[in-house]
Amino acid sequence: MSGHTRLDRQIAFLNEADKLKNTVRATEICDGSRFENSAEHSWHLTLYALVLADQAGPGVDINRVIKMLILHDLVEIDAGDNPIFGDFDADVVALQEQAAADRIFGLLPDDLRQDLRTIWEEFEAAASPSAKFAKSLDRFQPPMQNLQSGGGSWTEFNVSEAQIHTRVGTKIAIGAPGLWAYARTRIAAFFAALPEK
Repeated sequence: MSGHTRLDRQIAFLNEADKLKNTVRATEICDGSRFENSAEHSWHLTLYALVLADQAGPGVDINRVIKMLILHDLVEIDAGDNPIFGDFDADVVALQEQAAADRIFGLLPDDLRQDLRTIWEEFEAAASPSAKFAKSLDRFQPPMQNLQSGGGSWTEFNVSEAQIHTRVGTKIAIGAPGLWAYARTRIAAFFAALPEK
């Protein structure tokens, strides 16, 4: 991108990020009227981080969590959304997301590219306290929406309560055990109220 000013590159990245609004997710919005897009999901998660900061453990930097959450799904512009209960090869998706990160963060000036890519990588690794909490919020929000919308993607993917515990609950509990305790009781009540098949 020689010949482009710093501001040209910043605006090019921001314009590219706008494409995230076209990535439709498997989770319905709370009123069940439509599916959310990945940009809405990222915004909603940053709000979750602000409002639920009291659920964070020691060593969590909420400002860093917010940065992670606003950046974490940008790679879905290229790689698409892969629902947790969907059928996909995690290794293939990881490679697609790395290539997407190379391309999308590569639009930025070098210093910003390095800074934002590092934050994205930290989220992906889920090793720091902040990343663990961010990952937990990313797994906590969809069940809250599914409960509010009457089942949402659980119905679409024919998900069992046990699958939620295994694929979602364990990940929430790592960084936000109080949120998993909250979700678990509500998920149990939801499944207990379903009619017998």
